[in-house]
Amino acid sequence: MMQIDYSKQSINSEDIGAVARALKKKLITTGNLVPKFEKQISNFVSSKYAVTTNSATSALHIACLALGLKKNDYLWTSCNTFVASANCGLYCGSKVDLIDIDKNDYNLSIENLKIKLKKAKKQKKLPKIIIPVHFSGHSCSMQEIHKLSKYYKFKIIEDASHALGGYYNKKKVGNCKYSHITVFSFHPTKIITTIEGGVACTNSLMLYEKLSQFRAHGIERKKKSERNTFINYQQIALGYNYRMNDIQAALGINQLKRINLFLKKRRKISELYSKNLNHSLIQLPLEKKKVKSTFHLYVIRIKKKNKKINRDSLYNFLIKKKIGVNIHYIPIHYHGFFKSMFKKEKFKESEKYYSEAISLPIHPELKKADVLKIIKLIKKFLN
Repeated sequence: MMQIDYSKQSINSEDIGAVARALKKKLITTGNLVPKFEKQISNFVSSKYAVTTNSATSALHIACLALGLKKNDYLWTSCNTFVASANCGLYCGSKVDLIDIDKNDYNLSIENLKIKLKKAKKQKKLPKIIIPVHFSGHSCSMQEIHKLSKYYKFKIIEDASHALGGYYNKKKVGNCKYSHITVFSFHPTKIITTIEGGVACTNSLMLYEKLSQFRAHGIERKKKSERNTFINYQQIALGYNYRMNDIQAALGINQLKRINLFLKKRRKISELYSKNLNHSLIQLPLEKKKVKSTFHLYVIRIKKKNKKINRDSLYNFLIKKKIGVNIHYIPIHYHGFFKSMFKKEKFKESEKYYSEAISLPIHPELKKADVLKIIKLIKKFLN
């Protein structure tokens, strides 16, 4: 019995050829392909600037640095996310707090955010940065978050790792209309891949320059030769070696040519699941009116809880049948590293979601027959 993977990169002969050609170039680290890829990404999402990195985690880190996050500042993010969305704040020495999720789209809850902000204002513990996470490629309610940022004076980084090619208010996620910086991931499980990699998009020239410096050791290079021409760069800040290389960029450029095909395939798979898994014991993913999701993930929730029918038993059943299901995500405060930070706090909706949620396989290489097999097995389990 063949394993059906929960996610899988789509690599074709053109991708391999692009990488091979890049390897033959004189410069394979900081050549002309990285800026070319950055320009293509900024054009695709309609941002003014894009700064690539060696991972989305790195992009989140330099985004925090560019926005001036410091020791004892507060960074807030969603409870339902990968740990990188919180770690980026800790890298800067800040304090991290969490926002519970909406029960329908599993993004941070606007109502919970409003309550938390009012309380934080009284306690003089307002966040410097909030990171909304576009879970599964479904955009958060950015217009409402943006309005709150104007009143409470916090800055916004969109963690759009799942959402390249998604839409909010009929515009591409990443245009930064409602945020200072938007971060995307190019990990193999994401919409397109550069093997590892990420990018930070912004409309601010000042932030673009800071992101570029923090990505490359904090170094500023002279644009024109001066008196001492042999000294053509200076370190002006403590930066990091977070650069993407030209080999990765070559793959990214070629992958970007097929992004609409990848998105179309993901949507078809999600529609096939939704059409056939309309069952009283299953809560299907919701797509809100203002949003067009990328369906990076397809998450269902198992409503009934008893010894035979629950999330854990379905997970084990499907794994035994060689169906590569997954869980997204373990709530941040459940991780051993974070437990001591959140001893007194409860995030009820995130905890309930986590006990019921299971991610089904979805990726461009998934065949219709495999999707139908997964559907058949789930129905068998429920009945």
